[in-house]
Amino acid sequence: MSERSSHWQLQTIVSQLRTAREQWRAQNGRASGEQGGRELPSRAAMAEILEALCGALFPMRLGPVDLREESEDFYVGHTLDVALNALLAQARLELRYAARHSAEVETEVEAKTIQIIQDFALALPGLRSLLDTDVLAAYHGDPAARSVDEVLLCYPGILAVIHHRLAHHLYRAGLPLLARISAEIAHSATGIDIHPGAQIGRSFFIDHGTGVVIGETAIIGERVRIYQAVTLGAKRFPADEDGQLQKGQPRHPIVEDDVVIYAGATILGRITIGKGSTIGGNVWLTRSVPAGSNLTQANLQHDDGAQK
Repeated sequence: MSERSSHWQLQTIVSQLRTAREQWRAQNGRASGEQGGRELPSRAAMAEILEALCGALFPMRLGPVDLREESEDFYVGHTLDVALNALLAQARLELRYAARHSAEVETEVEAKTIQIIQDFALALPGLRSLLDTDVLAAYHGDPAARSVDEVLLCYPGILAVIHHRLAHHLYRAGLPLLARISAEIAHSATGIDIHPGAQIGRSFFIDHGTGVVIGETAIIGERVRIYQAVTLGAKRFPADEDGQLQKGQPRHPIVEDDVVIYAGATILGRITIGKGSTIGGNVWLTRSVPAGSNLTQANLQHDDGAQK
């Protein structure tokens, strides 16, 4: 141990940290040293995979700086080969971990993992086409956007939606942990928090984006536009007889096609915002509204005497 290291009492700290880990594992039914290796997926690995997938989806915009069009296919093929194999390894970790904590036979995990990643790979062309509608929605929806290239390179809402489209596929395929990691990487980078379980239609545009929250069971239609600090959240969290929160219950809003939700609006609970509606800034809404509604703080107060 170096002289500098001796200042920190590292042997004592390492020993105490080991004791803390062992106590946590014992309290949570984890056998210390049972596996001998990493049990769970790596956030750092997923960040590299997502960056590679973004490059493969949009090679001349999000790929390497020296890429030329004549070598696009080579780059895409090589990048996908590396990224998909890395994703396979991360998926294997998640599914093996899940198998150890369920009745599933761990020997069946490998075939299941390969099938999931094969299906994910085959879905990428469709995801690219879907993302093209999101990019165009941002370009046409923002008068400050000078080109679709600017939108793709600069807009945090587009980065968040790219990650969401990829994460949502993983979520539905049975890889919720990888999906959540993917979503949280985008959340950290953009301030936009979209749960990978949320269902979002074509031509989705998040303008500015900071502080947007979209919950797990939210359903969003086509051509929806939302602004910064919008929340599509839950109104309450029902518990079971033991006081544990019930998981997976529909608890977030349904937003139908062609809805615009302006900055700071908070929409809570399993309510429906009808097609073509406009929700004004800072509105607090906990009831469904019919198609074509135009809600502002002023008209809500006029109708009900208080915001709802």
